[in-house]
Amino acid sequence: MRRRVSVKPGKGPSALGFVVGLAFVVIGVTVVIPSAGLFGLLWTGVAIAICVMHGINLFSKKGISTHELIVDDADRSVEQRLEQVRALYEQGLITQAEYEEKRKELLDQL
Repeated sequence: MRRRVSVKPGKGPSALGFVVGLAFVVIGVTVVIPSAGLFGLLWTGVAIAICVMHGINLFSKKGISTHELIVDDADRSVEQRLEQVRALYEQGLITQAEYEEKRKELLDQL
């Protein structure tokens, strides 16, 4: 079974992104806006967005995901997966036919 896992940057990359974002905001306000007008506003807006995103990742526990991974549960042994399917059957969450089908499918992987 495949599942998606969202990943956020660690504290180190978030701190670096936050500092760089702040530097770009300062450059935007002091240099780019006065000399480039609308482009300066765009520059500064993007810099603020970068700074906010990395600040949230740096200062909060939840944070904002920047990557998504697809994890294949095939790393678990066939025995563990058979036990899980058996538990689902015993709890009445799957039918006997579904249990037998999945059990056969897992045993074919051996």
